[in-house]
Amino acid sequence: MNKSFVATQLDKLPLVAILRGLKPSEALDIGSALYDSGIQVMEVTLNSPEPLKSIELLANRFDGKMAIGAGTVLSAENVTKVREAGGQLIVSPNVDVEVISRTVELGMHSLPGAMTCTECFQAIKAGADGLKIFPASVMGVSGVKDLMAVIPRENDIYAVGGVTDSNMAEWLGIGIKGVGLGSNLYRAGDTPAETAAKAKRMIEAFKAADPTA
Repeated sequence: MNKSFVATQLDKLPLVAILRGLKPSEALDIGSALYDSGIQVMEVTLNSPEPLKSIELLANRFDGKMAIGAGTVLSAENVTKVREAGGQLIVSPNVDVEVISRTVELGMHSLPGAMTCTECFQAIKAGADGLKIFPASVMGVSGVKDLMAVIPRENDIYAVGGVTDSNMAEWLGIGIKGVGLGSNLYRAGDTPAETAAKAKRMIEAFKAADPTA
């Protein structure tokens, strides 16, 4: 699958599951819990145990059904490794032009983390498909809203860090595309049932905030 599949899944439901600390032995059960709950996109962070193995397992199981990628991607070399494992999405905590360029070169979806105008426009110039405002909790809703005033509207904005089911409506109200869900959705060691319950609450909150979803 190419990046158009990732974009399509994000259009269906712009909630990205961030799986930090996921083990390969848990990957399919957690992935199935999220998929059955309605999540369309997930990333396994590269600081998790054997992340490429988990990505490969998930990519094979959910091929054509769910977009799978990697988070905390800090080098172009790792972009290539993620692609070889079947990943389609590259998410970073920072703006690294080499990472973005390799992602684009390999036909994957690029979502780098940025926090300032300079970083946002560097990412856009490098070819990023969207911008991950991180950590959004530090800037707050008003800070992100001010930042968005200067970013061209065609650039999708995702808030990551501090977004919960109770404040999602406030975040979506400023016009962001979607959100990345980390520890409020999954913590290392969570059971599939716990993960599914949290996913359902997040999806319900999103739909309540966006009736067109």
